[in-house]
Amino acid sequence: MSTAPQPQSRPGQQTPASAPVLPTVDVDRSDPEYRDWLNEAVRKVQADANRTADTHLLRFPLPERWGIDLYLKDESTHPTGSLKHRLARSLFLYGLCNGWIRPGKPVIESSSGSTAVSEAYFASLIGVPFIAVMPATTSPEKTRLIEFHGGTCHLVQDPRTVYEVSARLAAESGGHYMDQFTYAERATDWRGNNNIAESIYQQLRLERYPEPAWIVATAGTGGTSATIARYVHYMQYDTRICVPDPENSCFFDGWLTGDAETHCTTASRIEGIGRPRMEPSFVPGAIDRMMKVPDAASVAAVRALERAIGRKAGGSTGTGLWSALKIVAEMVAEGRTGSVVTLLCDPGDRYLDKYYSDDWLAAQGLDIAPYARTIEHFLATGSWEA
Repeated sequence: MSTAPQPQSRPGQQTPASAPVLPTVDVDRSDPEYRDWLNEAVRKVQADANRTADTHLLRFPLPERWGIDLYLKDESTHPTGSLKHRLARSLFLYGLCNGWIRPGKPVIESSSGSTAVSEAYFASLIGVPFIAVMPATTSPEKTRLIEFHGGTCHLVQDPRTVYEVSARLAAESGGHYMDQFTYAERATDWRGNNNIAESIYQQLRLERYPEPAWIVATAGTGGTSATIARYVHYMQYDTRICVPDPENSCFFDGWLTGDAETHCTTASRIEGIGRPRMEPSFVPGAIDRMMKVPDAASVAAVRALERAIGRKAGGSTGTGLWSALKIVAEMVAEGRTGSVVTLLCDPGDRYLDKYYSDDWLAAQGLDIAPYARTIEHFLATGSWEA
């Protein structure tokens, strides 16, 4: 029987010793009890989406002869009354599926109010505590709604500190800081799955102008405008995206200059939108156009909305409506037809002591009369005289 030749070592060469056989390190952290809880939590959140995902598309009355249709996507009809219901649902699914939200541990969020209302609802739905870190100037009605859904409000005097206070509370409690301003654009499936953009196009498909010339979306986190813009690009529509920004917000300045470090020191008077920094969820490269809208114009627009369709809305709706009306005026002046869509973000009954209060306007030094005249003149003549 022959044997295989053995390798020969060269003079002076050492034959290597056999390498030690290392054990496989195996750590199994499977937790059947947690997995059962997780599955049930995800089911509850998805069931909410199945019940409540779609909202109405309302028409704003314009003269027929203009050949232009203006719509408002009415997000106030969600169970928690605002556009932020979609965001909160996405954030909870994102946090649950990443393993960040755990049974019995609190979810903490920095918010100007509406997101916190919606997140308090979802926290209650899956049975975890919720803490909202908000500016002390947040409307009392939003505070009441957060507490109604079982949440706790932690108010801060300096709005710029909401981020660090939220992170500290999460660290101290062992909970999860949701951080909508970082994760809003990541948590939402912008390719479809009944997001707000897909819903808009589905609802427009039987209208005379099913592909809108413009969609106008204000920015709080920037997640909604990012979702809509990405969906439009993905579907290869010719729709343009406009993001109006209120006073005391830095999105417009950062977008204009390309400076992501832009900051401002005064809190926005238009709750739900406007931020003191360029939030990570804001995607400036996806946006076609921005407008810097005076706060008095936003208030004038929501009051005009009530006269037109009998519905009160929050100030962020007014910021978007003012910009949408200005775009419609441009289309009229250029003889173009088509459709424009903006958002009805939340109901006005949360802001009766603000945007519908003449005393509040006077205290803020806001004169809405010139802007109200601009809207009235435009709706009567088609001419925009700002």
